[in-house]
Amino acid sequence: MRGVNIRRRKGARLRRTALLALAALLPVGTALGAAAPASAAFDPAGIDVWVDSPMGPIKSRVFRAADGNTDRVVYALDGMRAREDLSGWELHTGVPSRLAAANINVVMPIGGQSSFYADWAAPSSMAGLPPATGSAGSATGSGGLQALDAGPGKSYRYQWETFLTGALPDALRDRYGFATARNGVIGLSMGATAALGLAAFHPERYSYAAAYSGMLDVNAPGMREAIRLAMVDAGGYNIDSMAPAASELWRRFDPFSFAPLLRDNGTRLWIAAADGRPVPADGADFDTLNAIVLENLASANTRSFRARLDALGVSNVTYDFANVGVHTWRNWESEVGRMLPDLSASIG
Repeated sequence: MRGVNIRRRKGARLRRTALLALAALLPVGTALGAAAPASAAFDPAGIDVWVDSPMGPIKSRVFRAADGNTDRVVYALDGMRAREDLSGWELHTGVPSRLAAANINVVMPIGGQSSFYADWAAPSSMAGLPPATGSAGSATGSGGLQALDAGPGKSYRYQWETFLTGALPDALRDRYGFATARNGVIGLSMGATAALGLAAFHPERYSYAAAYSGMLDVNAPGMREAIRLAMVDAGGYNIDSMAPAASELWRRFDPFSFAPLLRDNGTRLWIAAADGRPVPADGADFDTLNAIVLENLASANTRSFRARLDALGVSNVTYDFANVGVHTWRNWESEVGRMLPDLSASIG
């Protein structure tokens, strides 16, 4: 029996290694961010809210709850290729309007490409070189060419955790009366990792966290280097500026490491990933191949995280491992629909 278990563990490691190798061969900026659909849309129901921060003025998009309440608030975090104009949730899904119709106020911070919505150790810099001119905020093309550009997180240090737990909720309280406690936070891919971190370290703000297709075991073999490549491709960012390897700050970004805090806080969790099987609507092209591999990688991370929570005795959690779905907004929009009753019952 012991031999069988050893073989199973070796097989699992080999599968993870193969997935990481495949992911490294794909356009990894899309990998740990979000595969974009063919269309995008601006919803005029959203409100632009600008709030000052140590990073400068930051825009958020706010959708008010249909019934006008101010107690039920959810923050929706974007993927690695977060843009400077609109959130992917608004561009590629109907989630903001759907949550608002369910009497939930939706807050979508704009920007933060490759940031993991974290407080970084330093502005992103390659080989210690100062930023030049231009902007690193483009959501298209090869980000490696933007590595020395000025722009978000390069001309200044990313301080997203500070913003999302201080200036932003306080401004929304002062302007709209929004509650600053028992909020929800949801995110996909990069945003999934961040959502769990915000709830773990700031239970006074966030009592509910949902992670879809997330990188939830960032110290697994090969994961830091996979994320490094993704961040270079998504805007030319340096992971070492975010946090040195094996540092306390790096462990702060690892859900596997801070999982005991989620247990101790009693955070209500929704943890989800699909199995990487496409549906006909996904098409048969390289983007779908990319999304298949990426969702398999996210699923492996998510299942590892589930084992960690199980070992810790965490029970205030719902897992949803859909038997079909790849790393796309279509998948995450469906996931929000399945989560919505639980979210609605748990915030405010």
